[in-house]
Amino acid sequence: MERRTIGAATLEVGAVGLGCMPMTWAYTGSRQRGDESVRAVHRALDLGTTLLDTADMYGPFTNELLVGRVLKERRRDAFVSTKVGLLVGEQHIVANGRPGYVKRACDASLRRLQTDVIDLYQLHREDPEVPVEETWGAMAELVQAGKVRSLGLCAVGARAGRRPGAGMYDATLRCLRRVQQVFPVSAVQAELSVWSREALASLLPWCAARGIGFLAAMPLGNGFLTGTLTPGEGFEPDDIRARHPRFTAEMMAANQPIVAGLRRVAARHGETVTPAQVALAWLLSQGPHVVPVPGTKHARWAAENAGSAALRLTAEDLAEIAALPPARGSWD
Repeated sequence: MERRTIGAATLEVGAVGLGCMPMTWAYTGSRQRGDESVRAVHRALDLGTTLLDTADMYGPFTNELLVGRVLKERRRDAFVSTKVGLLVGEQHIVANGRPGYVKRACDASLRRLQTDVIDLYQLHREDPEVPVEETWGAMAELVQAGKVRSLGLCAVGARAGRRPGAGMYDATLRCLRRVQQVFPVSAVQAELSVWSREALASLLPWCAARGIGFLAAMPLGNGFLTGTLTPGEGFEPDDIRARHPRFTAEMMAANQPIVAGLRRVAARHGETVTPAQVALAWLLSQGPHVVPVPGTKHARWAAENAGSAALRLTAEDLAEIAALPPARGSWD
């Protein structure tokens, strides 16, 4: 697989990453698929997908434990990215950016991941009660201590417990400018996909101009852009899509033209090319600093996602995707 460089730290990863969250959290059936998820991670690593993206809050904690099962055997094959700064309570999610907590959380993540160093440690959300420079300073001390190799920010500016929307990126840029004065940012993780393009306007170019890697979160639109979901498909209460405004029966039907466009492009590249691979290849075409991080708990889909790194879209393909209608269904 093609390799890409993340940030000034010149960290190399496979062009397509693996989002591990669905393996233990946020989607129906995640908790019952541990062995299957482990196979998916192994398959991804076999195919050159080196970046494994997790977080202490996923589960909570169970996601890092699962990834740690693989790292115990294959640490040299993987680039480990995890996150800190969010606590999962019984009723809600809260931010915690206190320096002491960040350092304790890092030690706990290292134990769960069964490794002595984290390649990319991301701030999951900014704590409104703590100056972000203090949080970032504590994270920088972890780099100096040899526990972490590089630092990143994930969807900062969004309120804890709420999915980021278009309005969050101005706050993210303000936060980035502040922490850059303390310690270099190697990567920013934020939502970007064919049906969620807000980051193209300012955040993505800002990262490109500064040599900062961009990890594209939810690159397949929570599964919608794979073309495997049908309008009216029900989701269990523990599935994040049950509360997602784009996953009502009405909005899923309204957004079918987006999937149809991806299917048309895929058909031009052969019978085995899928809409999901086109969606990921579109992201890869947005710049050499972009690494999509599709999530899955199945080895089959991990292999399909990895295959997108070899797909080269034409100017005609990109023009057709650019002309697709904007997605309907808003959080506002």
